[in-house]
Amino acid sequence: MSGSSPEKRYEQLKAEAKEKVGSTADKTVVWVGTATCGKAAGAITVREAFKKEIQQRGLEAQVREVGCMGHCYAEPLIIISKPGFPSISYGFVDEGLVKLLVDNYLVNDDPCYEYALVALEPNDYFPTFSDFPRGVYENKTILGLCGFIDPEEIDEYIAENGYAALARVLEMKPEETLELIKRANLRGRGGAGFPAGRKWEVARENPEKEKYVICNADEGDPGAFMDRSILESNPHQVLEGMIICAYVLGAASGYLYIRSEYPQAVRRVRRAIEQAREKGLLGKSIMGSSFDFDLEIFQGSGAFVCGESSALISSMEGKMGMPRERPPRLSESGFRGKPTVLNNVKTFCYVPMIINNGVEWFTEIGTPESPGTAVFALVGKINHSGLVEVPMGTSLNQLVYDVGEGLPKDKAFKAVQIGGPSGGCLPESALDLPIDFDSLQEAGAIMGSGGLVVLDEDDCMVAIARYFLEFTQKESCGKCTFCRLGTKHMLNTLRKITTGQEDELATLDVLQELAEDVKAGSLCNLGGTAPNPILTTLRYFKDEYEAHILEKRCPALMCKELIAYYIEPKKCSKLCNACVGSCPTEAIYTRDDGLKAIDQEKCVKCDNCMKACPPEYLAVVKLSPPSLVEEREGKKK
Repeated sequence: MSGSSPEKRYEQLKAEAKEKVGSTADKTVVWVGTATCGKAAGAITVREAFKKEIQQRGLEAQVREVGCMGHCYAEPLIIISKPGFPSISYGFVDEGLVKLLVDNYLVNDDPCYEYALVALEPNDYFPTFSDFPRGVYENKTILGLCGFIDPEEIDEYIAENGYAALARVLEMKPEETLELIKRANLRGRGGAGFPAGRKWEVARENPEKEKYVICNADEGDPGAFMDRSILESNPHQVLEGMIICAYVLGAASGYLYIRSEYPQAVRRVRRAIEQAREKGLLGKSIMGSSFDFDLEIFQGSGAFVCGESSALISSMEGKMGMPRERPPRLSESGFRGKPTVLNNVKTFCYVPMIINNGVEWFTEIGTPESPGTAVFALVGKINHSGLVEVPMGTSLNQLVYDVGEGLPKDKAFKAVQIGGPSGGCLPESALDLPIDFDSLQEAGAIMGSGGLVVLDEDDCMVAIARYFLEFTQKESCGKCTFCRLGTKHMLNTLRKITTGQEDELATLDVLQELAEDVKAGSLCNLGGTAPNPILTTLRYFKDEYEAHILEKRCPALMCKELIAYYIEPKKCSKLCNACVGSCPTEAIYTRDDGLKAIDQEKCVKCDNCMKACPPEYLAVVKLSPPSLVEEREGKKK
């Protein structure tokens, strides 16, 4: 390939990759989803079970690994590709189903459709993923290959047109590529939504020769796993976006900042970097061009504040992870004082897709001000939790009820907490709100990195605000007074309210004012957004605060100090001792009439008795305020 252009070199790479990948297309392959979600559900056991069963029967079949398919509620997930049949995905797989599929399908050509989840391609026998209700609303762009290629085999990515954008960009002038990103109005998916093109332009125009490209994969939000899943499922797409960005800037070095709590992501990205170097896609003279660029991994230590860009840079420089004043921006003076572009995992993933498909393709998705898609980790009180990707402008109602299939056990929807611990809690009245950067901000929430927690009637919004504030208060670096002391004082106030120690409604005005001061006076976005759970719950659920203060009552029966457990005499069975055996403190005793009762002084409110009570009785109930127990027992006397 000596002397050939980048595009010709790529054509040869792709031909070689297709030949290699095609060699397995005519064989039976069992693909096992082994992203962290799959492993947690038992995917490794399933993988080993398939290997054992296939070996024992002497079958010519391979067992390979893929990443996250998004349907995390159905893990462990597998795909079986067999010549003459559509590729079929099976969910909730265990060792028993493994044996059944090997015996019936791999040996005897019976696909066992009754156990199948979906087929991957259109066929006459079984629906595909796109036939799911969520398939109408989902638009998998950057997640398109996640769960369908082996993340540890670069040839599978190249065979799917991977690195084609890089080859094309190397034939263009850097400013031409920059113009495409600017025209696409690609906004950063790390939370703030700042236009990536403008950030790149500032760094490119800086006369300093030494520049850096950094990927922020420090995903610290509770319940969020978007960036981790992408790195575990399709790391080369992130690398390709970073290389293109470096070409625009003229940068020679780049880093992926990945938290050390993501060991599998670190391992798969490291392998991807090694494979890219072997193919001439990283290092000296990339694809035969004059462009040199290489990547390294920097493992963060798990501090939430290091998700903030300047704190992330400080930790990379060996300093304490603390934000600094800006300006100057990182694009002017970042890592080691040099111009630095720092973007999120998902932001870099869009870059090769925009190059390959065009600006018009990208801007036709989503809304005019927020083009493209939004990737969410859909968790909480939801039937179909998992990783979803929908066009910007999709409503919360569509995301919760059409994509997530609604709430389990017919529970009433109460709120969504969107944007991570610094996001906001939006009520049922906001379900028609379109999901984009600006609409969410107007409602008091933020897009954040993409965490979305669904809450139902059993969730206390005051306790939820307290939970998230506890997280941000612990993660505060303490550099600025408003965040260090303000979050602590707000947390103490919430603790008093949720434990029934607050008696004055005027406290809510003080809490509101303090939250606004912390928001306005904090140095970085951790402190600037930490009050959001308080401000939104005060805005939309003030009545719950008032019930806690005035009535010492938790309407959701969640705050332990404001509830009590009581056994209804009319429902209790004299012959049943299930609650007695479940109580760890021996708080449940038998009355003189043979029925059960609870000693409130011994009760630790562990909920065991309510779970143990047989469904035909449901005699154990929660009461709030606790004084209701005394009233009921007093009436009985």
